Order: sequence, then structure tokens, then C-alpha cells
Amino acid sequence: MNEIIDKYNTNSKNLGKAEQPSLDLNLEHSKYANLNDQLAEASLRLRQMRGEELEGLSVEELQQLEKNLEAGLHRVLQTKVWINNSWNKSMTSNERFFYSFPRHHSFAALFSIYFLQSSQLAEENMQLRNQVSQITPAAAKQAVADTENVVAEDGQSSDSVMTALHSGSSQDNDDGSDVSLKLG
Repeated sequence: MNEIIDKYNTNSKNLGKAEQPSLDLNLEHSKYANLNDQLAEASLRLRQMRGEELEGLSVEELQQLEKNLEAGLHRVLQTKVWINNSWNKSMTSNERFFYSFPRHHSFAALFSIYFLQSSQLAEENMQLRNQVSQITPAAAKQAVADTENVVAEDGQSSDSVMTALHSGSSQDNDDGSDVSLKLG
């Protein structure tokens, strides 16, 4: 009789174990649930970076998202400049400007600084044009003679440049200085 009771108890314990999932299976389910949560969070962040599903975000969260996007864009610009610089050793002023720009500045600051830089370059360009217009006609004639039949980058021949120089102001500023232009 004791044998029968022992067999019954042993079978009862085994039936309980069969219904209970194994510890390894519980661990796998836990990992799976954790990975699903991480995937959902990453998908939401990606959609928010694209400008989707922003309705529930606070102002602080939106500002943090903006900072993250600006930092990412700055890294993209740095990489672009680095790639351009690796095959072209001389960087342009715009590339130097973007490469050296601190990442914590906002887009508005970036564009206002860029606008300021472009207006300074335009002013410098105007000063250089004024200096060129003050060259004496004799010096201009010598410069054109040195580069006869050369076509400029904008498609004008040296004859049309000479005509443009002669049609300008005919001030006679002969101060005895030796001025020459090299076209390039």
C-alpha cells in the first residue's frame, strides 16, 4: 500500500512539473519581451526624428529631440567635409566654416552667421571691383595684351573685357605705379 501511495505522490509531483514551464523558457520569454520593448522604443524615436508622432511630447522633449537632430546633422556635415578634404587637400571657406562650427549652436545661429559671412564677402568683393575699376587704361591695355585671346571663365574673350574696361570711367590716374593683372 505504501508503494502505491509513493507512486501516486511521485506521479503527482511530475504532473505539476510538466505543467510548469522550465526556467530556461521563462528566461527566453523575458528576453523576448525586453527586446520587443526596445524595438518599440527605437521605432518610436525613429518616427519622432522623422517628425512623426510628436503630439504627446513636452516642450523639453521637443528641445532635446531638436538638439539630437542638430548634433546628428553636424556629424553628417563633418563627415562630408572630411571626405571632401581627404581627396581634395585644400578646403574651401564654406567647408572650413561648417567643419569648425560648434555643434551646440542652433540652425538659426548657423544661418545668421553664414548670412553675416556672405555679406562680408560681398562687401569685400565690391571693394576689389572698385580697385580694379581704378586701374589706369594703359595698365589695363597692357594686362589685356599679355593675355590676348584668352577666354575668361564666364565665356568672355579678352576683346570683350578690353571693351568693357574702355567703356568704363576714363579717369586718368597715372601715378607712375606699375600695375599688371594676370588672368587665370
